[in-house]
Amino acid sequence: MLDYNQPIDRTGPEASQRKPQAGFNVLELANLLWRRKVAIAAAALLGATLAVVVGKSVTPRYTATAQLYVDPRELQLVDRELTPRAQDVSGMSMVVESQARLITSNSVLLQVIQQAGLDKDPEFGGGGGTSLMSSLLGLIGLHPRAPSAAEKNEVQLAALDALNKHITVRKTEKSFIVDIEVWSTDPAKAAMLANTLTNAYLAESRNSQASAARRATNDLSSRLKELRERLRNAETALATYKAQNNFVGTQDALISDQQLSTSNQRLSAARAATMDAQARLDQIEASRRAATDAGAIPEALQSPTIANLRAQYADARKKYAEQAGELGPRHPALRQTEKQVEDLKRTINEEIDRFAQSAKNDLTRARDFEASLNRALEAQKRQSVQLSQAGVRLRELEREVDASRDVYQSFLKRSRETEEQESLNTSAARVIGEATVPQRRSFPPAMSLFAMIGFIFGAIAASSWFVAVEILFTGATAPAPTPARPQRTPAPDAMRAPQRAPPPEASPPQPASRIPEVEQVPPELAAPPLQPSMVEQPLIEKPLIARFQEADVIHTLGAILATGGGVDLTRLGWPTLRPGFPLTTLLNAWRDMRAAVARRAGGKAMPVIALVGAGETTGRSVTTLNFALAAARDGARVLMIDADHRARSLSNKLIRPSKSEPSRLGWLSIGNKDAREIKTVNGISVLPAAEGDAGKAAAAIRKAIAQARSAGGYDLVILDGPAMPLSAGDCKLLDDTDSLVAVLPTSLDVNDSLEEILAALGPAERKLVGVVLEELTPAIQTRQRGRQYA
Repeated sequence: MLDYNQPIDRTGPEASQRKPQAGFNVLELANLLWRRKVAIAAAALLGATLAVVVGKSVTPRYTATAQLYVDPRELQLVDRELTPRAQDVSGMSMVVESQARLITSNSVLLQVIQQAGLDKDPEFGGGGGTSLMSSLLGLIGLHPRAPSAAEKNEVQLAALDALNKHITVRKTEKSFIVDIEVWSTDPAKAAMLANTLTNAYLAESRNSQASAARRATNDLSSRLKELRERLRNAETALATYKAQNNFVGTQDALISDQQLSTSNQRLSAARAATMDAQARLDQIEASRRAATDAGAIPEALQSPTIANLRAQYADARKKYAEQAGELGPRHPALRQTEKQVEDLKRTINEEIDRFAQSAKNDLTRARDFEASLNRALEAQKRQSVQLSQAGVRLRELEREVDASRDVYQSFLKRSRETEEQESLNTSAARVIGEATVPQRRSFPPAMSLFAMIGFIFGAIAASSWFVAVEILFTGATAPAPTPARPQRTPAPDAMRAPQRAPPPEASPPQPASRIPEVEQVPPELAAPPLQPSMVEQPLIEKPLIARFQEADVIHTLGAILATGGGVDLTRLGWPTLRPGFPLTTLLNAWRDMRAAVARRAGGKAMPVIALVGAGETTGRSVTTLNFALAAARDGARVLMIDADHRARSLSNKLIRPSKSEPSRLGWLSIGNKDAREIKTVNGISVLPAAEGDAGKAAAAIRKAIAQARSAGGYDLVILDGPAMPLSAGDCKLLDDTDSLVAVLPTSLDVNDSLEEILAALGPAERKLVGVVLEELTPAIQTRQRGRQYA
């Protein structure tokens, strides 16, 4: 890949020469056909007669139509169907189309062949009737051998192929209606076959559902025995493990767990009883140690013995008090009463001591009972821990049993459901229109149409014959050339080379017997050579004006229509020139502009022209692209450079991931790898915009132009830009150009735009050779129109 420092050895391809085409005068064609009108009319009548004869000889066909309603939703007879139902519209449409294809399946058509006996019908390839040889053999007592199975199969396949050609299935758009059309040479047979086909399809649909349910039942039943055995083994393993590890209990809990809970409750009660006995003993001991009456404890108050002794003690005290007032201290009766009081008091204390001893005994017994319960609870705890460790395996076995039981129950239930579904018909397809015997044939059409077609083809054939004969036998003596109309079309070859074309009178005389090929070209396709009056123009000319309108272009879809054959400038999504119109007002004006550029270039091998504009840069870039396409159509080798380093409209259109083709890149570049020359299929080389500021970009463009001029591979250089306002680098770039063309969008004020351009150009306005009024639809309207068609 070359750069500025490498030597350049490049020669451009020669321009393709335009071949003259011979035309045929419409007036002469009309005169020729008028002279042969009798023969043409006779040929047309002959063609109509032959068409009618052919139509009469064609075997008529009769078409019978039956209508089916195929509902993909089917009937909801059970909760769980074998196949899921289509819910969305696309899925329903696919189901209906599948059913339409099922109508013409081999299984359905074979049923129709067997029911209607088509394997013996001659129309469908069967051997109907008795042959002459069979009749003669029957007269002498001989019977032909029965056909073999292979022969029957071959006849059946032939009938199947013929019946498939007689059937047409059409699905009505946006509906569930299917039309079944069957044609035959017999109208009654056509109706019979259509009805037989619909019945065979409905029977096949029912049989397929029953067969699917039957297969599902067999598959499920074959698995039930294995699942039953698996469940039995899992339950046996669970019971054995429980017996080995003493897992005995109710459905809710084990006995060990229940005993542990009961022992824990009893231990809690025993501890409470021990604490109660201890509290009662402490109370009795405290009462005995205190100076208060020991009989005030609850046990003493509730004891009848203590109550009786205390009553006696009270009576004795009372008696002692009475005697002490009457008798002396040494009186025997008083001493006896005093002794009786002491005895009763001692008896009460002894009774209270027995209560204390009883409380001690109760406390000892409660402590012993609590200790025994505690020992039993510890033993049960150790046993519970052991059972908990064994319970891990127990729960695993229980899960296996539950899973096996669930699977077995689900298979058993589903097997019973599918077994019942064998006898159910859930299809919602039904016949909504039976086929009737057709009253009119479907082929061939009416004889009047045959006659009309034959008449037209006969007339066309005769006319084509006379025209061909006229061209073949009169081609050696060409008619005198018609005088060419004066046109204003400058020769595009003026830009192909710096040399001037010699005037017509300087060319050597041609022989009188030969007519130049240029004269055979129609006037609207041949551009006359550049006249001397057009060449000899003053240096400063009045700028030409061209109108760039919607009628001159076509709109493409950009990358949607792009092909893989190379970069095509007509597929960028921008409006481009219409093909096939070489002499339009716009193209003639642009030819005049290029001729003015060639004159102002002063003999330079590669003139440089820049298109500048005001307002939106996209319109200027579109005009530049079409200006280059027009020059390439006229045979010029064009180098187009994007000189607008700010907007980069043309570069952004070309340099995209979907458009980059490294194999099409050329040798020329503007300082970096991204701005390399791009070869296109339109005969135009494009140099994208350079990177950097305006000064560096302009310097790179000038250097690229100099390199291209030294290589000599181009006839014309077209600059897209620079954009307004102009920088110092842009002004220096315009000083190096040979001519300028101003692009004025009509969406803005034309006078203001032109004044803005002239003010920005300054002294360079003398290079202005033309003005293009860009009248294309603004981009915003184009986008709105595109959204309307999206």
